[in-house]
Amino acid sequence: MTSVTTTCRDINELLPSARLAVQLLFQECYKAGIRNIFITETYRSQGRQKYLYAQGRTRPGQIVTWTLNSNHKSRLAWDVAVGPPQSLYDVATLSRVGAIARMLGITWGGDWTGNIDRPHFEVKSSWKIPRCYKLEGQVIVPSNSKIQVKLIVEGNKTKPTEKDDDKMKFTNETTKAAVRDHIKQAVDKKLIDKSWLDKFDSGTMTTGDYEGLKLIIAKRIK
Repeated sequence: MTSVTTTCRDINELLPSARLAVQLLFQECYKAGIRNIFITETYRSQGRQKYLYAQGRTRPGQIVTWTLNSNHKSRLAWDVAVGPPQSLYDVATLSRVGAIARMLGITWGGDWTGNIDRPHFEVKSSWKIPRCYKLEGQVIVPSNSKIQVKLIVEGNKTKPTEKDDDKMKFTNETTKAAVRDHIKQAVDKKLIDKSWLDKFDSGTMTTGDYEGLKLIIAKRIK
C-alpha cells in the first residue's frame, strides 16, 4: 500500500480518457513552444487527499488543497508545474497552458471562481479528443523539470531539429558502450524500434532523445 506522503506522477494511473487528454495537452503545448512543463501529481488516494487537506489546518504547513473530494482520487485529474527558467508556478505559462486546455475541452482550475487552482487540470470520464485534433506521434510527458516535453513523430514527418550541442557526448568508451548495450537490449526485447539503435550508431542521438527513450523503456517494462 502506497504511503499518503508519496506523490504519484504516473499518467498510467489515470483513466484512459484522462491519460489521452494529458498526452494531447502536452502535444499541443509542445507545438505552441511550451516545452518546460511537467506532471507533479496524477492519481491521489482518498487517504492522501485527507492528509493534504489536513496541512495548514490540523497539521503544520501552508494550505495546499481546499477540498476533500478531488477528481485526483477518481483518476481524472492531474497537476502540472513549470520548469526553469520560469518559476515553478509561473502564472503566464500556466495561463497559456490553460488556454490550450480550453480548446481541447479540458477543465482548467485557473478558470474556477473562488478557489483558483492554476496547476490543476481534469476531464470527465466521457472526454474524447475534439474534432480537428489527433495525437500526431508519441508524446513524452515529463514528471520532473529536467526533462522537456518531447514529441516523437513517426513515419515520414519531419522531426524537430536538434542542435549539434545537444548531441550525446561521452567522456570514455566504457560509458558509450554501456549506453549502447542498454538500447540494444531494449531493441532485442522489442521494447523499442531498431531505428533508435541506428540513431545512436550514427551519432545523431541527443541527450533529450535518450532521456525520453529511458522513459519509454521503463513504461513498456511494466
